[in-house]
Amino acid sequence: MGLVFGLVLLASPALAALPQGNAVKDPAAILRNALPIDAPQLQDLQHRLESTSDDLRAKRWTPLANTVRRSQSLLSSRRNDILSRFDATQQDQAKALVDRLGLQLQELAAAAEIRERDPFLDARREALETIGAAEALLVGPFPFAIPAEYDDLPRLLGRATVQVSTTRGDLTAVVDGYNAPLTAGAFVDLVQKGFYDGLPFTRAEDFYVLQTGDPEGPAQGYIDPKTGQERTVPLEIRIPGDAMPIYNQTFEDTGRFKAEAILPFATVGTLGWAHSDEQLDDGSSQFFFFLYEAELTPAGLNLVDGRYAAFGYVVDGFEVLEELGVDDAIVRATVSQGAENLRAHA
Repeated sequence: MGLVFGLVLLASPALAALPQGNAVKDPAAILRNALPIDAPQLQDLQHRLESTSDDLRAKRWTPLANTVRRSQSLLSSRRNDILSRFDATQQDQAKALVDRLGLQLQELAAAAEIRERDPFLDARREALETIGAAEALLVGPFPFAIPAEYDDLPRLLGRATVQVSTTRGDLTAVVDGYNAPLTAGAFVDLVQKGFYDGLPFTRAEDFYVLQTGDPEGPAQGYIDPKTGQERTVPLEIRIPGDAMPIYNQTFEDTGRFKAEAILPFATVGTLGWAHSDEQLDDGSSQFFFFLYEAELTPAGLNLVDGRYAAFGYVVDGFEVLEELGVDDAIVRATVSQGAENLRAHA
């Protein structure tokens, strides 16, 4: 029997209390923004390039070319400031990334000049990947202490990449322990245990959710063989500016109706942790893929943000998500990167 994931898509009376829509809907951009770093120059360049999407859709090539030229100028004038953020052991790698970014911005400028959409998109994607690689180098020690009451739970102290093979094809997801360490840790731990292998999708609603993780038998979640009890995970949501996540409280509970999560439900394939209608802390193993649809569940204007924990994003295999239903199942899930970031407990 599965957990009841009992949310309405939108409730008009509640909209006035909900935050404004989050314009960032690209999973790679969300993951870059979610890194616990202080790199204003790099992040400025990142956001400038990401902001070109509106001009690109409208084919406003002159503003696009101007944005790229300004980005080139900023990279040149701020090069020393950018490199000063990296420690001595990272300088060679950082310089190589900054040099590569300079060449990629040249390619981006050329694509803007000839007014070709696909070359522009390719060059922008490569430039943003380079910025993301540089930003990832700047991540230092884990940014906060997890409350001691959760010391017996696994935690992911960083990120991991998970490959999910299904009866319809393969998905790749990046799981973020920087902002949801207990949720991501429980998920990665279960992936490592082979818990999800062979489990069916138990709920599939077009444009809304695709849920799995309900084991066979009477249990609704993972039974810890050491205790014989179901292992549960607290609701865990981190808000920008907060030192650590809030636990077992919704945005409504804290009176922060206009808050936005660092990991929002803002894109197709957002990974969410299921819990019942009755409790916030009874999620154990069941999770869902959020099937974002701009008109029905707009970013920042849905009733999932602030009530459920997002803990990662599908980054490849979106077409598979469109095909999956209750007649399908996970064949196998494996951790391809970041397994070393998992800790069984504190």
